[in-house]
Amino acid sequence: MASNEKQSVTLNVNGEDHHLEILPWVSLLDALRERIHLTGTKKGCDHGQCGACTVLIDGKRSLSCLTLAVMKDGSEITTIEGIASDGTLHPVQQAFIDHDAFQCGYCTPGQICSAIGLLNENKANTREEVQDLMSGNLCRCGANKGIINAVMAVKQGMS
Repeated sequence: MASNEKQSVTLNVNGEDHHLEILPWVSLLDALRERIHLTGTKKGCDHGQCGACTVLIDGKRSLSCLTLAVMKDGSEITTIEGIASDGTLHPVQQAFIDHDAFQCGYCTPGQICSAIGLLNENKANTREEVQDLMSGNLCRCGANKGIINAVMAVKQGMS
């Protein structure tokens, strides 16, 4: 197959299958934003350094700007739009509100997805671990203390 031929992929995004014909070099981020029209996942640096594009793939956090969409054919992808359930916020979303864990909000979707992923991975056991594991998502805005507090509050509620 020539590299300029579109490929068929099915992405299960937020519980709904999306059948796409895309070029092999299209990032998951661009497929989500431009083809599926889910713009909650943000394009920040487009180099995997800022974490604004973090989504959950099969429950694990992943940088969608560095992930080719064709590689995730059949995967279960959760974006910020799929986190709340039946109008009820996910505990991490509620904790972000309760702990004032955002400022401008641009990076918040990626931070929430990353926090949920590290909780799913059972890796957020101490403040230091949260700070280290969220280092690719922690923003320069100064909300880091609130983010760490929010993740720890959810972790303690899960225990």
